[in-house]
Amino acid sequence: MKFETPVVAVVLASSAVVVVVVDAFQSVTPPTRRCLARPTVVVPFAGSSTTNHDNKTKKKDNDPVVSADLENSVYPDTRRSFLLWAAAAAATTTAIAAPLVTEPAHADEYDTTSTETTTDSSSSSSSSSGAVVDYKAVSADIAELIRQHPDWGPTFVRLSWHSSGTYDKASQTGGSGGGTIRFPSELAHGGNAGLAETAVPWLEPIHEKYAAAGLSYADLYTLAGVTAIRTLGGPTVGWSSGRIDQDESAVTPDGRLPNADVGKPLADPADATHLRTIFNRMGLNDQDIVALSGAHALGRCHETASGYSGPWTFTPTLFNNAYFQLLTSLEWIPKDWTGPPQYVDARTGRLMMLPTDLVLLQDKKFLKWVKVYAQDNAKFNSDFAATYQKLQELGTSGLTPTEWV
Repeated sequence: MKFETPVVAVVLASSAVVVVVVDAFQSVTPPTRRCLARPTVVVPFAGSSTTNHDNKTKKKDNDPVVSADLENSVYPDTRRSFLLWAAAAAATTTAIAAPLVTEPAHADEYDTTSTETTTDSSSSSSSSSGAVVDYKAVSADIAELIRQHPDWGPTFVRLSWHSSGTYDKASQTGGSGGGTIRFPSELAHGGNAGLAETAVPWLEPIHEKYAAAGLSYADLYTLAGVTAIRTLGGPTVGWSSGRIDQDESAVTPDGRLPNADVGKPLADPADATHLRTIFNRMGLNDQDIVALSGAHALGRCHETASGYSGPWTFTPTLFNNAYFQLLTSLEWIPKDWTGPPQYVDARTGRLMMLPTDLVLLQDKKFLKWVKVYAQDNAKFNSDFAATYQKLQELGTSGLTPTEWV
């Protein structure tokens, strides 16, 4: 069927109205009935508020305004889930207060060793000079950058993950503790393409602002990741401060981050083996691998960086379980192009998946968790938050659990 006139769906979500507009004359194909087209806007009531337990109202500081140009692609059988996602974004006080964009910057991808932490939780720490880092203020500055430039958020997540994903449990090297991803030699690693021109310089003014108080690059980069996840509508990830920057001699060899495709072109068992090799080296398991893959809800690949092209979801600056919903509900076919082998959705060709995404459907142990997260956004958020905190603390010691929001 086709919509001959615009269709507007209104959903009340906490104190906001979710207005969903489906453009006129767009084709609706029934076996995929859940994802939505263009545009989607979450509009807060004027003077919107939340109600506390004694029935008094409290003004929200960050009622979200969320929009997404979905390139005229309507997947009606995924519409219900999208409305739920939009409602969740409207209800949260942490979503961005600026329109979303459809061309976000590079955000490719993805039992641990024990991490010693102190028991006291603080929002600040002292430097050797006696100055104090106010991590709530640092996070607020990062969040403001993301509100001004929503497409920067996924790139901060990528920076944070790549600074942590170099950890090797056997040799006790790598990880986020030294902040070594700031060095040209590590930025030159294949998996870090584009970060030297984006996330690293974007965060430099914030480091300069708080350097005298003792803010390390290692703490800044990991804090940027958890701040971006929360600011883009995701869970609040536990974070600890106290990482001490190391010199360039601590940079690990290239090859510790996962590749998008190994072995034969496109997804095959070699890709599943590769993922396990990379993540098991850090001390992470199959569930961790799938949970971290859900970060592909954010961002897109760029030909100028990874060589691959396209977003994984219709809402690349909104954190949710859309990646799993779309991975399991759409038909994925090899992309007909001269670039590296990847997949596109058969309906429009506008979404993409990497071979290491599709292998999550082919491998039964991975598929188990893909199905769980596709059906339960709350569990995905909870498991992702726990795994991402674990990832960021690999190989560190002496950290202090820190209030950052």
